[in-house]
Amino acid sequence: MKLRETRVFFCELIKGLRLQIEMIPAPRKSPLLLLILVLGVACAGAEEVFPLPPELEADVGFWVSIFTRYNTDEGVLHDNRNLDIVYERVDLPAKLSRRKRQHQVKIRRERLQRVLRTLAAGKRDGLSAEEARILGLWPAGISNKILAAAVKRIRYQQGLADRFRQGLIRSGRWRDYIETKFGDLGVPVELAALPHVESSYNPDARSHLGASGIWQFTRSTARRYLRVDHVVDERNDPFAATSAAGKLLAYNYSITGNWPMAITAYNHGLAGVRRAMRRHGDTAYVDILRNYNGRTFGFASRNFYVAFLAAKRVDQDAETYFPGIVLDRPTEFANARLPGYISADELAKALGVTAAQVATHNPALQPTIWQGSKYLPKGFGLRMPVAVLTSSIDALVANVPSEQWRREQLPDLFHNVARGDTLSQIAQRYSIRVSTLVALNNLGSRHRIRAGQRLRLPAAGPLPAPNASGASSTVVQVAAEAATDAVELKEAAPSMIIGDFASDLLGSLQTVLLSDPSDYSVGADKTIEVQPLETLGHYADWLGIRTQRLRDINGLAFRTPVVVGERIRLEFGAVDAKAFEDRRIAYHRSQQDSFFRQNVIVGVTEHVVRRGESIWILALRKYNVPVWLFSQYNPELDLNKVTPGTTIRFPKMMSRK
Repeated sequence: MKLRETRVFFCELIKGLRLQIEMIPAPRKSPLLLLILVLGVACAGAEEVFPLPPELEADVGFWVSIFTRYNTDEGVLHDNRNLDIVYERVDLPAKLSRRKRQHQVKIRRERLQRVLRTLAAGKRDGLSAEEARILGLWPAGISNKILAAAVKRIRYQQGLADRFRQGLIRSGRWRDYIETKFGDLGVPVELAALPHVESSYNPDARSHLGASGIWQFTRSTARRYLRVDHVVDERNDPFAATSAAGKLLAYNYSITGNWPMAITAYNHGLAGVRRAMRRHGDTAYVDILRNYNGRTFGFASRNFYVAFLAAKRVDQDAETYFPGIVLDRPTEFANARLPGYISADELAKALGVTAAQVATHNPALQPTIWQGSKYLPKGFGLRMPVAVLTSSIDALVANVPSEQWRREQLPDLFHNVARGDTLSQIAQRYSIRVSTLVALNNLGSRHRIRAGQRLRLPAAGPLPAPNASGASSTVVQVAAEAATDAVELKEAAPSMIIGDFASDLLGSLQTVLLSDPSDYSVGADKTIEVQPLETLGHYADWLGIRTQRLRDINGLAFRTPVVVGERIRLEFGAVDAKAFEDRRIAYHRSQQDSFFRQNVIVGVTEHVVRRGESIWILALRKYNVPVWLFSQYNPELDLNKVTPGTTIRFPKMMSRK
């Protein structure tokens, strides 16, 4: 019996015994019975790790029904704030085109809106059967104002039962590993239910927002813990990604102090969650999920925690919801570390398997490996099923002819532009000039590249001259390769929380800096909190004004630096607050991406400050951590007022080289 099943069974047994024992007079209770009572309290405490306030029970019930009652060819129209208000079920067969499915939903929604408008106008007598039915869904005495507001809140939610069932089956491949790894990291094993919400445990899941794998990591967040580049993308390896997810969840918890908000931050981002907690209270879960109106706190973020609770409920009682379900069994793998660079075909031949088999069981390896433009990298942790090997994997790797091991990787010839890439970031990655990229690729503007575009790098040489038709052979080749890439890309829902046929997940503010708790927003009073790496010059550039103007409105003398943690006032005119925030976030993303391409977080160290110690010296000299990253691990700390005896946290860093 697995760990989670044992825990559930044990706690249910203890609960039953506890109810009977509590009826026995105290003098007759033996020490053993008292121990059972104590264990009962412990189980009750375990439940509080993921609290479910009574006000949110209906929300959890809604998601349980979506996960277990409705398949993907049907769904429900419901109120997007009061999830217990489900207006009707809608059949949308898969054979219908996307446009026809949207049209069907639109017709049904408009009909419901007409009924709600009639009721909101005050009609309560002489109701039609449909009007009476819809009014009956709401509490007695519902006001016209609430009904009027509900007109705009009708949302379609696709059913997910078939997808959830398949995810349950797939989860068996990795659940033992996830629970062991989470146990080692001190993370509740129940969080293994989270991929049901994120990806339905589909390792091929890719989102249009750039998230990938069963844990749906974005590039920027993943690079803190994983290797993510055009050779290896560990987001797609369920084992590597699980370790990173455990570290990220533990980090979120260290910042938020509770699991409901740590889980919400996994979707919405730490900065937004911290703003919600400051506004409503750290554990005001109902108030936050019901009333917080952050700019990007949309339906998915609002429902992420309750959807997790629903997934956990189904996951822990799968047989009840999906009778007869049999989970996949985990594969017994053999592992080896590659001593050098090697081609995919050469390695597959040495192992006595096909390259396709190597690809299947090592999903972190990128298409560049299988296209032959890159070798499997030195030090890569190869994984193969024991059942397909004729000998031990170490022996097979050791028997590879020495001349097949290369000392260096093949040079980069092209770069496939990913969503969010900029030319300056790409140039920095390959240690070349932006002007070189512009010249090599005949770019009309250094600011105009698109996702999916393939950029030529110096090792590929200059573009060939155009042929007689006016199109270069390279352009034709790139177009063909792009078409192939599009066919090979396996698309899946970025989240199980999908409605109205579109992802309702993250705004741009969250997608790039999910793990950064720093507040980069502009306050209602047009002030901002100064963050590390920022200067008045940066603010002036992002605002399109002179630096001296900022000094004047803040009463700052010439050359007086801004102080991290203090607030300064801005002046908007050339740009608005959102444009300023976008530029500010883009700057920090660039700085953080650059750092995490060279470094990876492998753990956390606590340090008790001694008299005379400096935060800056500790960070930069003893722990080799930039101050901005130190601040992210200690967001409530005033860097200018650290007293002896204060416990601070430093991420343990390791160079990727």
